[in-house]
Amino acid sequence: MSQAMRTTVTLVVLGALLVVGAVWGWHATMEPLPAKVDSPICVDTDVAAGEKVFPQQVVVSVYNASQREGLAGRTMGLLTDEGFVKGQAGNAAKAKVSTAAIWTTDPESPDVRLVASYLGPDVDIERRDGVGVGVTVVVGDDFKELSAGRRAVRATDDAQICSPPVS
Repeated sequence: MSQAMRTTVTLVVLGALLVVGAVWGWHATMEPLPAKVDSPICVDTDVAAGEKVFPQQVVVSVYNASQREGLAGRTMGLLTDEGFVKGQAGNAAKAKVSTAAIWTTDPESPDVRLVASYLGPDVDIERRDGVGVGVTVVVGDDFKELSAGRRAVRATDDAQICSPPVS
């Protein structure tokens, strides 16, 4: 094979590789990006009787039932400063709460008792479905500040709490 023929074949092969690479690259850049996978805010976690529950294990959602704008957000900030995990926040304008209430289906749950210790002696624990994830706290017009809550609460019975997912 002559030098001219080898040069021609080499250029044709390299040109074909360039075209194949360009087509593949074009298709790869035009495909949609993979969808973002939303991880849950919390997952149900079993707690054995006698086991301690700490604020870092508890997801809290706070709702404002007062006329004071931003009370749920400020209360959420105070609770996260104490180590609780941020859930959801919003308004519960139709709720009738004077200071603070916890809405839960299990008032004796260790996560509920731990959050209640930060809301003071006037906290009302109502047996009803919560509207948010984790422990649902509803604050009213007379709510001023958090109390010095407990560092941990020991589960009296086997329970299930809503904890942040482990990465």
